[in-house]
Amino acid sequence: MTDAETTPGAPLPRVLCDTESLISDYSTPAGALWRLAESGRQLDANLIRIPPRGRIDTHIEPDLDVLLLVVAGDGTLGPAADPQALAPGSLVWLPHGSERSLVAGTSGLSYVTVHRRRPGMQIRTRSST
Repeated sequence: MTDAETTPGAPLPRVLCDTESLISDYSTPAGALWRLAESGRQLDANLIRIPPRGRIDTHIEPDLDVLLLVVAGDGTLGPAADPQALAPGSLVWLPHGSERSLVAGTSGLSYVTVHRRRPGMQIRTRSST
């Protein structure tokens, strides 16, 4: 098979968004600016903005490891006992079961998260035992 050939019906790599233009549009001041929504995917990814001095309180993700890539702004990764500075280009591993928090700096904080996709909820019938 040559580079120009592909398997019929196979998904093709493609550019999904321009994070630079999304983070420069301040009409959405906080929250998810973009989400991976392609069908059949094995991953979830989000582009998140926290406003200046905003925060995501301390929490624990019990099931999923998460990669976080800072794309704009600055902030601090917790826990409070061991705060770590974040700046554009910071690549962070948040292992499942770890305590974490985020506090944005004076210019806010924008970052991309990537993790394994959670399975959808399923409705099941009760077993009669």
